[in-house]
Amino acid sequence: MKKTFYTAAFLLLTALLLIYPQECLNFALNGLNLWFQKMVPTLLPFMILSGMMIRMNLTDPLIFVFKPVLKPLFQLKSTMLYVIAVGFLCGFPMGARVTADLYERRQINQHEATYLLAFTNNIGPIYFISFALPLLGFRLNAILLCGMYGIPLGYGLLLRYTFYRRALAEGVKASSRKVKPANMLKALDDSVAAGLEGITKLGGYMILFNLINIIPYLLLSSKQIALGTVSGILEITGGLKELSDSIPIISLILLTFGGFSCFAQTYSLIAKTDLSIRTYIYHKMILTLLASLYYIYFFYTP
Repeated sequence: MKKTFYTAAFLLLTALLLIYPQECLNFALNGLNLWFQKMVPTLLPFMILSGMMIRMNLTDPLIFVFKPVLKPLFQLKSTMLYVIAVGFLCGFPMGARVTADLYERRQINQHEATYLLAFTNNIGPIYFISFALPLLGFRLNAILLCGMYGIPLGYGLLLRYTFYRRALAEGVKASSRKVKPANMLKALDDSVAAGLEGITKLGGYMILFNLINIIPYLLLSSKQIALGTVSGILEITGGLKELSDSIPIISLILLTFGGFSCFAQTYSLIAKTDLSIRTYIYHKMILTLLASLYYIYFFYTP
């Protein structure tokens, strides 16, 4: 059944490429431009610098700034606090990237990595403030800030002291396993190579999922809200542009969801590990439900 579905989808997309070459080119170029103009200059430096810090065992000094706040809240070891700080400050997909890097180097275990993936891989504050909010016609305020970042932070705290309490208990007592640090040039070389590989994969996914938008475009071109919603489910930036400020609550919910493109990009970053993409999606769906209830309350409650 799956083979039949995948074959049909492949043939459909190939046919659309041949029948609507100009429209498909425009969608593909949109994904390429977003990747080259937005993701490469803003995300690649973070990937390289974070990779160097992990390889040189320099995460503890950085987290020193955030430790007075995060340590009492989460009661976790420094390497995990580093993921939380980087994930929330740098945004998607750095939460997944740093988690995978630390897990591959055995500085966190599988339970800890799975827990961190559940809530640290969200839309970045730079993207949210400089791109999403102006597009929706909003100014930054406490309600929007809490909805976008307070909910996942609260969800992380809830998981910490309920479902993951026992699994994380030993990690709290134990210090992070210290792998022999690489020298600066070795760390730089490995981090640049890993960063370029990662950013190239992300670009491929952005181009592909923007291209897939040809399908809702052909089916729903006369229905802007439906087109924007479906496009956002596939790839968030294209969907936001299509929705603009028509129904902001849909855009805000989609920002929490992230889109199938973000799921695929996250998978590409954890593919070399045994971390579960299904578990990640499960938690992302819960966060989307919580965000939906939150925004419905503030938008529609008198």
